[in-house]
Amino acid sequence: QLQLVESGGGLVQPGGSLRLSCAASGRSLDNYAVGWFRQAPGKEREGVPVISTSGGSRNYADSVKGRFTVSRDNAKNTVYLQMNSLKPEDTTVYYCAAAWMIVAGTWDDREYDYWGQGTQVTVSS
Repeated sequence: QLQLVESGGGLVQPGGSLRLSCAASGRSLDNYAVGWFRQAPGKEREGVPVISTSGGSRNYADSVKGRFTVSRDNAKNTVYLQMNSLKPEDTTVYYCAAAWMIVAGTWDDREYDYWGQGTQVTVSS
């Protein structure tokens, strides 16, 4: 049974940076694509970045391109989300999720089998 735990969220001023981590336990992430998702009040849940099993394929939502970077270290069983130039509209809970045997990653949250508990990101002056 795969478990995911996010960490690294917190309060930051606009323009600041945070690095989120998604640590897996119980099973290896080798066969899982991983996505980061967020949902603002009154809006649909959206994928932020997705990353393939190997890390060779990465895709980003238009709203975060050039600001966020996703990476993974399968040896450490961890996926990271580096967030730079943060904006107030980035404020919400961020979740990581793992999709079994989806090599390239997907934006469809229905494809994800395992979810972490989330970590709060607040961008405010």
